[in-house]
Amino acid sequence: MLELRGIEASYGDSQVLFGMDLTVGAGEVATLLGRNGMGKTTTVRTIMGIMRPHGGRIMFDGVGIQGQPSYKVAQAGIGLVPEGRQIFPNLSVRENLVATARPRRDDADGGEDWTFDKVVDLFPALSARLESAGNQLSGGEQQMLAIGRALMTNPRLLILDEATEGLAPLIRTEIWNCLAGLKAARQSILVIDKNVEALTKIADRHHIVEKGRVVWTGSSDELRADAELQARYLGV
Repeated sequence: MLELRGIEASYGDSQVLFGMDLTVGAGEVATLLGRNGMGKTTTVRTIMGIMRPHGGRIMFDGVGIQGQPSYKVAQAGIGLVPEGRQIFPNLSVRENLVATARPRRDDADGGEDWTFDKVVDLFPALSARLESAGNQLSGGEQQMLAIGRALMTNPRLLILDEATEGLAPLIRTEIWNCLAGLKAARQSILVIDKNVEALTKIADRHHIVEKGRVVWTGSSDELRADAELQARYLGV
């Protein structure tokens, strides 16, 4: 579904990605892991068209999307839950969800559309806050809203950057349960987070990033079994 090959990207004269390779298959949950400053968010920004790579290829469903504007990437079927959530602070929960809604593409693989009612059912905590402004929500509620807003675009691939950063343990558990449910529904997901234990319970494939390139790829069983790898690259 999504394939990055040899992606290079820079902020001005400072190069951040040095040949990034990444694959997410249809119906798969994949991760980007690594310490801060290794290029994970920059990778997401290049996928989404926020940054223009100066080398390599990004393929989505066999079509090159590198360098495309963000709205074109979203129209192709990629939804983003950005780091810091970035919900619309002055819009209500209801307005945040409705503002991004669009039907599933006609050629999308099976499944039913995500609707307002389905998203609220997924996150019951939002049902009592529908008329509250985004800036009146807790951090956990904002993250639920950010995920719901992305789902309302009916993405074929959902990307979450720092999925549970700064959230209370109970809210983190709710987010992981949500992602497990999405996986069961065959939603393709790419997730960035630091919680290796939680990620190895739901992810099919992991990519460890070091200094702008992937240095290891493997399964959850392989990652769990390699304590030296975790200590070297993840500080676990």
